[in-house]
Amino acid sequence: MGYKGEFIEFMVNSGSLAFGEFRLNSGRISPYFINTGSYRTGQQIWKLGKYYAACFAENVGSANCLFGPAYKGIPLVTITSVKLAEKGIDLNVSFNRKERKDHGEGDLIMGYRPVPGDRIAIIEDVTTAGTSVRETIALLQELGIDASIAALYISVDRMERGTGALTAIGQLRQEYGVDVFSIATAADIVDYLENQPEKRPTVPNAKIHAKNMREYLKLYGAAV
Repeated sequence: MGYKGEFIEFMVNSGSLAFGEFRLNSGRISPYFINTGSYRTGQQIWKLGKYYAACFAENVGSANCLFGPAYKGIPLVTITSVKLAEKGIDLNVSFNRKERKDHGEGDLIMGYRPVPGDRIAIIEDVTTAGTSVRETIALLQELGIDASIAALYISVDRMERGTGALTAIGQLRQEYGVDVFSIATAADIVDYLENQPEKRPTVPNAKIHAKNMREYLKLYGAAV
């Protein structure tokens, strides 16, 4: 089924991908929900890093630094960098803290500190408004670091519009020239649901959930 299908099945089995009725921060009622905070074992984190590394290796660009926005991005960037190093791709690793320390080094940046000319790839869970990219750009500007954001890697592209006609990913590309890559998309999830075996499917009522997702995307995103 390829790593995308394996990843979706992994999310289902890990409880990070659920189907039903969920109110999002946007106020929309979504027929599915993704929560990367539900991964709770070393084996799950190890597999998650493997899928991020596979996505990065498939869509590798000119980035020389991986950045994990606090807080969820910190474990994500850590395990992704480890799995990439196993593939022979050894990159600088950086992440931030939310609060500035009043002792010790006192810096907001931990690990590698980007320098002028660096091209940074952000590792994040999902994006609905491109907040992680905007906050990272603002942080670099605040610290006087003349580095650019080359790409954003996320677990799932929900393929939803923002407040305008473009998706959040489309807005990031338009505003900042940032390439966005996802391990899987909402369309991939629909395909996965529709191709469940009739006997003993991984997701009960899969065809109903696929239909609900299609209807949701007709309202708020790209039709699939």
